[in-house]
Amino acid sequence: MTKHSVISARVDADTMALVDNIAAAQGRSRAWLVAQAVREYAEREAEMLAFIEEGERSAREEPLISADEMLDWIAAKREEIRAKRNKDAA
Repeated sequence: MTKHSVISARVDADTMALVDNIAAAQGRSRAWLVAQAVREYAEREAEMLAFIEEGERSAREEPLISADEMLDWIAAKREEIRAKRNKDAA
């Protein structure tokens, strides 16, 4: 069984009205909607933190490339995307 914790937050009346309207439209409780919003926000932030940490690790441990090399890489990726679009359109 999943253990639940209770949290509280102060929100303005307009935000509460939005939450209540969305919950009603979806046939969900206010608590379910808020829990879902907190879960999705926390997951997105955790992904971003992991992404940043990976970038920092990479910058410390892996060789970096020059700006010119990056511009060449971007140009090659753009060309790759154009070629795929042209192929898909054909």
